[in-house]
Amino acid sequence: MTGALPRNVDVADQLELLADLLELEGEASFRVLAYRRAATRIRETAGSVAELALAGRAKELSGIGKTIEEKIVQVVEDGEMHALTKRKKIIPPEVVSFMRLPGLGPKTAARIWQELGVTTVAELKLAAEQERLRTLAGLGAKTEERILKALAEKKEEPSNRRLLGDGLGPLLAVVGVLQEHPAAVKVSEAGSARRRKETFRDLDIIATATDPEALIDYFTSLKWVIEVVARGSTKATVLSNEGLRFDLRVVPPESYGNLLQHFTGSKDHNVALRERAVKKGLSVSEYSITVVETGEELTFADETQVYEQLGYQFIPPELRENAGELEAARKGELPKLVELGDVKGDLHSHSTWSDGRDPLERMVLAAQARGYNYLAVTDHPRGSLAEQDVEIDALNERLKPFRILKGIEVNIRIDGSLSLPDEVLAERDWVIASLHAAFDRNPTERVLAAMESPHVDMIGHLTARKINIRGPASVDVERVVARALETGTFLEINSQPNRLDLRDTHARLAGEAGVKIAVNTDAHQLSALEHMEMGVAQARRAWLTKEQVLNTRTWSQIEKLRK
Repeated sequence: MTGALPRNVDVADQLELLADLLELEGEASFRVLAYRRAATRIRETAGSVAELALAGRAKELSGIGKTIEEKIVQVVEDGEMHALTKRKKIIPPEVVSFMRLPGLGPKTAARIWQELGVTTVAELKLAAEQERLRTLAGLGAKTEERILKALAEKKEEPSNRRLLGDGLGPLLAVVGVLQEHPAAVKVSEAGSARRRKETFRDLDIIATATDPEALIDYFTSLKWVIEVVARGSTKATVLSNEGLRFDLRVVPPESYGNLLQHFTGSKDHNVALRERAVKKGLSVSEYSITVVETGEELTFADETQVYEQLGYQFIPPELRENAGELEAARKGELPKLVELGDVKGDLHSHSTWSDGRDPLERMVLAAQARGYNYLAVTDHPRGSLAEQDVEIDALNERLKPFRILKGIEVNIRIDGSLSLPDEVLAERDWVIASLHAAFDRNPTERVLAAMESPHVDMIGHLTARKINIRGPASVDVERVVARALETGTFLEINSQPNRLDLRDTHARLAGEAGVKIAVNTDAHQLSALEHMEMGVAQARRAWLTKEQVLNTRTWSQIEKLRK
């Protein structure tokens, strides 16, 4: 074994790929799911999982048994899991990507490869164009159409962009660690992560220090740094064991405000800011604002002063996208944005009664510990609701005034009907209807039909996108917003880092139209309740105020707004 230990993200990627290949081979779904869950757990673990596996301690992590621990050791010793090496020799690499296309599950992907000898995406496109796929039982012209459409649209996010959820926690932790160093004066995150954009390339940090070199030394020698990519006396770039790239700049204290404003961006916001400044006889650079006529250079230790000097009220980082915020700030008309502390409860969560990882009681106690007044438990319909209700009643009695809502999340079927009958839905405190499959089959009409139900309170994750995995369903958001208003249906910002759906522009459109938006976590485990912070950031990017966000209200206030 030579060199650095494999990063958690690389180990997780190998497990994910192994799960994909096993699925293509028709392996039992519980094994495939076990590998996927282990991959998620490894991604979420802060320390090096490879190190734990070598010490025989990876089994202490939930979801990782002896078999998976052995596979992690194989990655350390041989660079790859043996089961993966074996299967890669048998299964052509591009066949895995067939499974990512709408309407093609692992079984169909395997048949296309084995029965038609199609092994690449290019061959798949040709087979669909030549109408050869319909020669397989169960596949028809519609499948060929869908595949060709998906291949034509396949413009995924560049994979060098990671989810905000992967980087925000580590970034804020590093900012906190640097702030504690004796040489540090001010430290802040910057860049797209400070604007809470859903994906990022690098994680930027701006600081001032009494001894810049001492702070840089400390930063480059932190224990999770596996590579120092670049390093000077005032800036450094490092890679973490999770594959994250951090850039630190230590700047002169008198220009801290100028530089923080500049490095927060966005580029479009900054360009518009500079162009407007020129009209006022000012020239804006990253270090200062120059009065052109006199040559006087103005530097500011505080970002607020930068905006004031240029004639604006302070613009929150989340709004800096050149989407009307400069004009509103010039007139002093920026909205007071919703804040995390305004949220009184979470209206979308899951427990072990369906596909959640943690028992209902633990989810509820964690929500209560966050200071919420209520939690809607919206498990997918599985087994007896009556049994779950007995548990909820007992907990409600014990925990009042905290309130557990008897919720449910139902599927919107292909014909627009809901996966449970009206009489069941009528009994629930809170009903979410969501698209979970066949995203290319009339998604708009299905959502519109679901909103007609008198029992549906909210549409969950409207476009069903999974960032970096699949694009959004082509939902006509304007029509949905209009019908939501007519029917009194709420829409959701789903805070899962790979969803953040509604996206910012859609949530803004809905908010401006007068639709109330619930910011929910859709948590399937305890730690996911913390994603509320990202959902609120998305709401802020959408210009939403406390008034426009539904769950800044008490449950009794929400009940009055229901259909």
